[in-house]
Amino acid sequence: MSFTASVLIACAAFTAQARGGGGERPLSAEEVAKLEAKHVTNVRQVTFGFARAGEGYFSPDGKSIIFQAAPGLPESVFLEPGPNQDDYQIYTAELTPGAKPKRVSTGRGACTCGYFAPDGKSVIFASTHLNPSSAPKETASGRYKWSFPDGMDVFHADLDGKILKRLTDAHGYDAEGSYSPDGKQIVFTSLRDGDGGEIYIMDADGGEPRRITHAKGYDGGPFFSPDGKRIVYRSDRKDNDLLQLFVNNVEGTDERQLTDDESVNWGPFWHPDGKHIIYATSRHGHSNYELYLMNVDTKAEERITFHSGFDGLPVFSPDGGRLMWTSNGRGTDRNSQLFIADFKLDPAPRTVSNR
Repeated sequence: MSFTASVLIACAAFTAQARGGGGERPLSAEEVAKLEAKHVTNVRQVTFGFARAGEGYFSPDGKSIIFQAAPGLPESVFLEPGPNQDDYQIYTAELTPGAKPKRVSTGRGACTCGYFAPDGKSVIFASTHLNPSSAPKETASGRYKWSFPDGMDVFHADLDGKILKRLTDAHGYDAEGSYSPDGKQIVFTSLRDGDGGEIYIMDADGGEPRRITHAKGYDGGPFFSPDGKRIVYRSDRKDNDLLQLFVNNVEGTDERQLTDDESVNWGPFWHPDGKHIIYATSRHGHSNYELYLMNVDTKAEERITFHSGFDGLPVFSPDGGRLMWTSNGRGTDRNSQLFIADFKLDPAPRTVSNR
């Protein structure tokens, strides 16, 4: 869901229009580095040359990434924008200096939520390329605006971008998909039942979709745990435009709430140890999202990033040794781009937040 307040955040097409709230004194580069060094070191920018880029995920071998990005405009005078000029497309790239990203989406319509299959030989992503002129439906009011483009479906493609199969064809919005560790299932978000968005699990070939969540309100951004037995996701159950985090089993019968505060908490992603998640939160201000690490069983948590601006959409490499996320405050142009750092889990968080 995508979250934009002049920047990309979250998978799909979620736009947050922030209005104030809870800012902190910007820290110096030295202060940031010192505070972050407990878990994060060697921070460097990954993507360059795009108008904006983000929501990246590692390949199973950790050597490549898949991400969404809006191409930069050519140098020109009186440029006539092309169709879908500002929409995100899906790219893959090797994590080597100077590597040229390869577009694997069609170039038409809006795209989001690229993800590697566990064997590393193919990818999935959501796209409106079969219906590129569809207008998004917007819900919610006040501080946040949520957009779910009609005609967005999940597609399976090879590494060269050849579409292998359309995996969803329900009316409306299907996106926010990711694979189970064994590659046999895909968990995703759909508006097919007319609610604000529910989580489904389907077979990897698109068959047998079954609904996992049933509570009123949006549920989305799901990911399987490393052992494939649980899923973590975000939800707006109170219809107050604030997202909270939940963990559940794959049958949907053991839901447990992880956060319950006056913040937007979203983008949870599992650490390879299967005990911890990392997520972004607005608790320090809606213009200053930061990353937190949480033990899903004890709810002990710890702040990971301290840079002013937006840090969100965090993901771990398969071995847990690297952290990648989207930031609009760390680059020189203030546009959202992907960043990567070396990550150390120990010492893991031991304190339960009182928020």
